[in-house]
Amino acid sequence: MNCPINKIKGRWERRKEARPQELLAAALDLFVERGYAATRLDDVAAQAGVSKGTLYLYFTNKEDLFKAVVREHLLPVLGEAEQTIDQYEGHSSDLLREFILNWWERVGDTKLSGITKLIIAESGNFPEVAQFYHDEVISRGKAMIARALERGVARGEFRNIDAGQVTQVIVSPVIMLMMWKHSSGVCQTEPVSPIVFLNTFIDLLFHGLLAPK
Repeated sequence: MNCPINKIKGRWERRKEARPQELLAAALDLFVERGYAATRLDDVAAQAGVSKGTLYLYFTNKEDLFKAVVREHLLPVLGEAEQTIDQYEGHSSDLLREFILNWWERVGDTKLSGITKLIIAESGNFPEVAQFYHDEVISRGKAMIARALERGVARGEFRNIDAGQVTQVIVSPVIMLMMWKHSSGVCQTEPVSPIVFLNTFIDLLFHGLLAPK
């Protein structure tokens, strides 16, 4: 016969192991909904169904919690993208297209895009948080795009370009689309399709506006 005490103990152990993930999920929701400044650790704990004291068992302060959210949800996506670039065998234009569309699917079209808005809106008041995000997400993402561009140049698939400047050109519309999603885009009577927008941008990136001769 199974012991009821053992059943309770098993549920308690599983619950304890799940707590960090529950706290990170609650923190992500509140950071995106309220922003960094307005998110209170009391509210994160309450949304996760634990006490504030329990939260402090896993995270020392709000900055530590925010960093954990980024590392849990965004860094794995970047890691997978780096592996794709290392192993890709096709044309570099297809690699860039896959990178951009996959980033939108995994980040831009999810609540994670709200983290980018948070950083842009509140970086002036929380420079340490902004610097962390720049070092662990932005710099790493830009480096990957530059690598894909340099790969294309080296293989003779792209003309000789300034990879750093082209990287900025590629990143800016994607960031704008994420900002639009969380701001004025909410009020649009005729909302833009992100996939149509991105495919149009990619087409312009590779073909430009000039008609073929």
